[in-house]
Amino acid sequence: MRRTAFENMACPIAQALDRVGDGWSMLILRDAFYGLSRFDDFQASLGIAPNILSRRLATLVEQGMLERRRYSSRPVRHEYVLTECGRDFRPVLLALMAWGNRHFSPDGHAIELVDRHTGQLVEPMFVDRRTGEPITRERHQMRAGPAADERMRARIALRNSRLPSPDPIPSESTP
Repeated sequence: MRRTAFENMACPIAQALDRVGDGWSMLILRDAFYGLSRFDDFQASLGIAPNILSRRLATLVEQGMLERRRYSSRPVRHEYVLTECGRDFRPVLLALMAWGNRHFSPDGHAIELVDRHTGQLVEPMFVDRRTGEPITRERHQMRAGPAADERMRARIALRNSRLPSPDPIPSESTP
């Protein structure tokens, strides 16, 4: 059964889901971040059927998330290495991990990030590249302005004909 394709939608979330919107692809990328690169290693880690793994790897290569490299000529064997596009997926995986730890791990964090040099626990966060400061919702809203969320909803509604048009914002003038 072919899943729904989102390539014709202008929404960047739909575009991203079209490339990695199934669980197996995200878990393959997760394992690639853990350092796995060979077919047999992915299969052993995930317990995935070989035909499904082959299709998912081919799709991730086609989408530019992984690069296929030959590492053996006899027999011919390939490894799958993260591309720049694939490496840029890391914050998405970290956000999913943090969300899953918070809401679906009743016994505490199932996965924890540690600093490799100090061994101290670290929390994933978005950081402004220019200043190095953490980006919080409050800081984002200050920078974007108080009406940024409303403007974004209006733009999405206008671009996507399936969504209703936003209600006009009432003026504050008195009748």
